[in-house]
Amino acid sequence: MKIVITGSLGNVSRRLTEQLIQKGHIVTVISHDSSRVKAIEEIGATAAIGSIEDADFLIQIFLGADAVYTMVPPNYHTPDYQKFVTEIGKTYAQAIRSAEVSYVVNLSSIGAHNPDSNGPSGTFFYEEEQLNQLSSTNVLHLRAGMFYTNFYGNIDMIKHRHIIGNNFDGTLSLAMTHPYDIADVATEALDKLSFTGKEVQYVVSDEKRGTEIAEALGEAVNKPDLQWIVFPDKKLQEAMTENGFSSHMASKFAELGVAIREGRLFSHYQANKPLVFGKRKFTDFVKEFAIIYRQSM
Repeated sequence: MKIVITGSLGNVSRRLTEQLIQKGHIVTVISHDSSRVKAIEEIGATAAIGSIEDADFLIQIFLGADAVYTMVPPNYHTPDYQKFVTEIGKTYAQAIRSAEVSYVVNLSSIGAHNPDSNGPSGTFFYEEEQLNQLSSTNVLHLRAGMFYTNFYGNIDMIKHRHIIGNNFDGTLSLAMTHPYDIADVATEALDKLSFTGKEVQYVVSDEKRGTEIAEALGEAVNKPDLQWIVFPDKKLQEAMTENGFSSHMASKFAELGVAIREGRLFSHYQANKPLVFGKRKFTDFVKEFAIIYRQSM
């Protein structure tokens, strides 16, 4: 089949592309970065250089495709994340409708069941909503947990301050996901095309409390004293803006922590665990984390 992948060669899209090519599919990878062309071609895919915010470009690339994998790239600098995500959802929907694509696998987020007070995760409700309006297209939304790989952003804090944390207590359990588990379930869905209508599947690899996360990461990098610290909402926002986040996005991530504290973020996931896929445990990921940590020394 002819399959189009968005997300360039990111943590999910690269593995997804490689696996679909191994299964004999013809894959086109969309990237905004022309320097990625060689790497995309080296794994056997066709590169399409352009912006996912350009409907005409997407229509051209989607024409003739049997299926498409969609995702919204991170944007930590936007002054309005809801508008950013909604507009990309509209552009995807317009292109999919015009190109008459029959199957879409969409990377969404845990927390997308409720757009209110779920931080940036809840905003994916609006993208799902746009794709759900495609009457002639079968759509599978993959609602992923918190990415394991986000912990790479804590390396400097662990290295220099011997702490890790967020604005919620370390006794709370987090639903988390390895990007490869997302790639694997997306590969199966795009290879078989057995989903119909509009479906949701959760992709969660493991659940760990903050204190367990600190203990596992500390052991992996030889810092057994690593502690999970609860940051006040304001302090968390200040730290994020100092690290380049827009004030809007810093506030959205603080809101995400509040949603975890108050039990909103994971409520739909907890009620729908039969819909869960994921096999890479956090104890396996810490080995990968230790390698990246040592390379940063």
